[in-house]
Amino acid sequence: MKITLLGTGTSQGVPVIACNCEVCMSTNPKDKRLRSSVMVQVDGKTIVIDTGPDFRQQMLRENVQQLDAILFTHEHKDHIAGLDDIRAFNYITKQPMDVYAEERVKVALQREFAYVFAEFKYPGIPEMNIHTFENKLFHIHQIPILPIRTFHYKLPIFGFRIGNFSYITDTSSIEKEELEKIKNSDVLIITALRHKKHISHFNLQEALQIIEEVKPKKAYLTHISHLLGLHNVTSKILPPNVEMAWDGLSFNL
Repeated sequence: MKITLLGTGTSQGVPVIACNCEVCMSTNPKDKRLRSSVMVQVDGKTIVIDTGPDFRQQMLRENVQQLDAILFTHEHKDHIAGLDDIRAFNYITKQPMDVYAEERVKVALQREFAYVFAEFKYPGIPEMNIHTFENKLFHIHQIPILPIRTFHYKLPIFGFRIGNFSYITDTSSIEKEELEKIKNSDVLIITALRHKKHISHFNLQEALQIIEEVKPKKAYLTHISHLLGLHNVTSKILPPNVEMAWDGLSFNL
């Protein structure tokens, strides 16, 4: 299984266009963060979790020629806005894209991309088949996917475990029984927005507490705002098995 971090950033905080902080002005490519998304390649299939506004750019950067399914954590715009750009893969495969979402997110996608589901379909629009799932094990092309229920403030969303890889983003709390699903992961990727506490995201201290509790062999921090600081600076204060993730980071499990 190959994991690629497509994006490790967030729309939270001051927009880059209005920010002259040292992170936004940094020349280190590890400080240049597109919106959070991850690509999982396993058993000859490619699955992307979340299609934010930067989806097209991320696909082009990684030269992705095959995409078999898209899996959504939740319906916020910074996680779904790029879905229209699946049309390029529709053109290649001549087939609809398989999209997986819980029922509430499915309704949001149908509302946000109403033209895709209209009775009269304009030529060239994206084509997709939406499959719904609940908080129990399901499969995408025979690949087991274990949902992990978390809360984005009061909004219930999903993280996922695929094999020994777990992915948690946009989360401020996880109940004990859901934390059990993460334990014994080889790699955990988890949100850590900033140093200061936030209402709907783990801050650095809270993310490290979760990592300490579930004890993955390796953990990467994602959904990072500029308020977490420079990559090279913040990395120095992290435990040995924890790193700040960066766009384009790739590893095999």
